[in-house]
Amino acid sequence: MAIFEKDDLKLSYEEYGEGFPILVLAPGGMNSTSAAWSRFPWNPLEDLADTFRLIGMDQRNAGDSEAPVRASDGWSVYADDHLALLEHLGINQFHILGSCIGAAYALRLMQRVPEKIVSAVLQQPIGFDGENRDSFLSMFNDWMAKVRKNQPEVSDDAWRSFRSNMFDGEFVFSVDRDFVKSCPTPMLLLMGDDAFHPAAVSREVARLAPKAELVEKWKEEEFVAGTVGRVRDFLLKNTPG
Repeated sequence: MAIFEKDDLKLSYEEYGEGFPILVLAPGGMNSTSAAWSRFPWNPLEDLADTFRLIGMDQRNAGDSEAPVRASDGWSVYADDHLALLEHLGINQFHILGSCIGAAYALRLMQRVPEKIVSAVLQQPIGFDGENRDSFLSMFNDWMAKVRKNQPEVSDDAWRSFRSNMFDGEFVFSVDRDFVKSCPTPMLLLMGDDAFHPAAVSREVARLAPKAELVEKWKEEEFVAGTVGRVRDFLLKNTPG
């Protein structure tokens, strides 16, 4: 993997294939890393590399990426990271494919730079279903316990603020329903089905977004080949030129 450095940020990333670029944002919660794809039913970094240029990455303070933790951290700082990496790579327009927390990152980028994102694939997006907030807070705390060993100077108040910025919100955490209603980006939704990735959240995103398609069955073994084909077709259909 390569390393991109900017100020006090170090991002680990990798590229596969050639063609129109796709920013690939991995699952794994706060520990979102490219390596996580190997544990999932399909790996876009491998399965789409025959058609596209794929950019995968470890998020800050996950895998081999590092950055200082600040009280102001939240969804916006991750978007800053993504855009800085893409600028470094000379990429101005791109598809985006995000799974789990990666789908929430993707939605924040669609809000931030809609003119740059030509389409999005959202795989089992995280979201609040009215009962699962403790699951996200616990996930954050587990990740925090590892990171703070290397950053003992970060105060408890700063950690609480960061956690609040990430997971005290509603819906998909990173954006609100009003944005999704107005989002012009074509989306393909691969539905979630568990506590971290509620089916109801996937269905609501698909219902609200003006240009969204919902796929309910996609990760069981008999559906994987069809999923890869459908994702590829969707991305090709929305590739400029």
